[in-house]
This record gives sequence, structure tokens and C-alpha cells, in this order.
Amino acid sequence: MDYCVSSHRIGASQFPPSFLKPDSLGSFGLIRRLPCAHIRLPRRRSLAVVSGPSHCEPSSLNTPLVPRTAVGKYLSRVLQNQPLLFLMAVADELKQLADDRDSAVARMALSDGSDEACLHRRIVELKERDCKTTIEDVMYMLILFKFSEIKVHMVPKLSRCIYNGRLEIWPSKDWELESIYSSDVLEMIKEHVFSVTGLSPNSSVADHWATTQVRKQHLGNVYAASVLYGYFLKSAYTRLNLESTLSLSSNDAGIFRKSPEPSKTWPCRSNNLIFSHRGDKTTPSSPEQTPGKLSCYLLGFDSETLHTCAKVKSRAAMELIEKQTLALFGDRSSGGSDGKENDEMITTSFSSLKRLVLEAVAFGSFLWDIEEAVDSVYSIRDS
Repeated sequence: MDYCVSSHRIGASQFPPSFLKPDSLGSFGLIRRLPCAHIRLPRRRSLAVVSGPSHCEPSSLNTPLVPRTAVGKYLSRVLQNQPLLFLMAVADELKQLADDRDSAVARMALSDGSDEACLHRRIVELKERDCKTTIEDVMYMLILFKFSEIKVHMVPKLSRCIYNGRLEIWPSKDWELESIYSSDVLEMIKEHVFSVTGLSPNSSVADHWATTQVRKQHLGNVYAASVLYGYFLKSAYTRLNLESTLSLSSNDAGIFRKSPEPSKTWPCRSNNLIFSHRGDKTTPSSPEQTPGKLSCYLLGFDSETLHTCAKVKSRAAMELIEKQTLALFGDRSSGGSDGKENDEMITTSFSSLKRLVLEAVAFGSFLWDIEEAVDSVYSIRDS
């Protein structure tokens, strides 16, 4: 279980490029399991309560956000007590939500022009509103599932683990949070951590446990920015993989011809596949095989491509990021009439800062993958 206590003065944040391993989400399995959504799991109301720290609420996962809907609470119990059935339960709930919404929309279309048209439009509006909250709960439970797969408990609300103005998060779980990246990507992630925490690549163990100070509000901004950064990395890397796959297929079909004067350098281009040319042989190189390809690919982005990869695709995902950050650090408005509580200066170790940033980046990358999987069953794009 993770516990906290944290803070220090962080320098200006810089976000170096970085990427995820193609197989880092291979164990997720939601997309593969979604066709099983027709399997209806029984709603068990007497599931056992999992024990936890004394300050946790009964049947709580001890996370900043708590489920607000019946579906979210149900999935929370399944995740705690029947984790092997969790993905099937999610698929079942998503299918049910999609069917209910489609049925309401179909009835509205059939009633068009009748006296009941207004009533059915209102029913659809209410259904969409209720489903929006439910979908956010489902996505959050899936994020918790992803963290549980790497055996990491998310940091609970900081207000519950700051003692005498000091925050520490332990165990650090750095290895687990870094395990979802390839070695070259991990170096880029570390650069991001160094830039926002002030640690250096050659920092010793003593340096990591040295204390510093930071305002809680600033730490919250760094956390939210790191979530968006992780989301962007996943989006950009998926785009690179897609371009590589399509270009490889085209090359095998003989569409592309070898350049008469192949370059031995690694060109930075964003619109075409980047090939590695070795003498007379032209071979597409995977990101794992070619050092610097990923960072080079990002540097070649034009403003439109950069905006496309950085933009959060659904309103549900964007609100989930905001709600997670506010729940973790506290809403500014909750600190009294002047909101001073959230602007307090807290003391923490650099190790705890690193833990928060690594969790935020992982949260963003998981969110991208989950958003795609959920959207394949229940459309949430631009909603």
C-alpha cells in the first residue's frame, strides 16, 4: 500500500519527448475481451469487504476518486474481490450502456413528429447525462485495474497523508512504474522527471531522500501536466507504429522503390515512414531497433500533427484528468473563502516527487488506451 507525505521547490517544467513500449499494454486485453460482452455477470450484493489501512473507508480502494454510480461501485467490488472477472464485468456493463442508449435514441427517432417527440428527446438527454457519469466511473476503474496489473497502488488524497506539513510516498514503486517503458523510452521519461523535479541523472540515494519545499498548487499543476504528457506520448507512439506498419506493407507490395543514393543518417520527418538505409539494403527499423528514432519522429511534428496527438479526444477523459487532480490535491475552492489551503507550502523528498510524476505519466498513457477501448463499444469521442 502506498502512503504519502510530500513537497519541494520545483524548477520550470520541460517536457522532453518519450514513448511507450508497443507491448506495454499488451496485458490489458480489454479490446480482445469486449466481444464477450454478451456474458451477463450476476450482480452480487454481498461481496466481501477487502481489509485495508485503518483510515480507509470500508470496501474502498483508497484512491482519490470514489465511484459515484451503481455501476462504478459494482466494478469496484469486483476489482477487489473477483479481479479475474473484472474485464468481463466491464465489457458487460459497457455493452448494456450502449444498448440502453441506442434503444432510447431509436425510440426518439420513431416518435419524431408525434406528440411524444419532446418527451423522448428529454429521455435521451437524461440518459446521456447519466451515462456520462457512469462512463467516467468505468474508465477510472479500468485505470485502477491497469495499476493493479503492475502491483502499484495509486496515491490517495494528499490531505489524508500529509502530516505536520510533510509528505512522503512509499514504497516508491519506481521500478514497477518504469517497467511499462522500453529502455530508450525510459531514458526520455527520466529526462522528464529530472526536468520537473530538479533531480540530476547522477543523483545519489541521499539526493533522492533529501527534502525540499513546494506549493501544493504548483505540485498539482505538475501532476496534471504529466498526465497530459503521458497521454500525448501514447498517442504519438501509436501514430508512429501505424505509419511503420502501413509503410512496411506498402514496401512489401513494391510500392516504394529504393533510393539510388541511400542516406546513412536517420532523417527527421513527420509525414513519412523513417527508413534506415544500410548500403544496398533498405529495411524498415522498429523503434526498439533504432536509437533516436522516436525522439526524431517527435521533432519532425508540424503544429497540426502536434495538436492532433496532444488533444484529448473525449470530454469524459478530460474531465477524468481534472477530477483526479482535484481529488488528489484538493479543490482550490475547498480551502476556505480565499483558497489558501491549496496554496500551502509542504515539505517532501525528491523521491516522493519522482513517484508522483511517474504515476501521472502512467495514468495518462493508461487513459489513452482505455479511452480507445471504451469508445469501440460506447462512443465517447467529442462528447
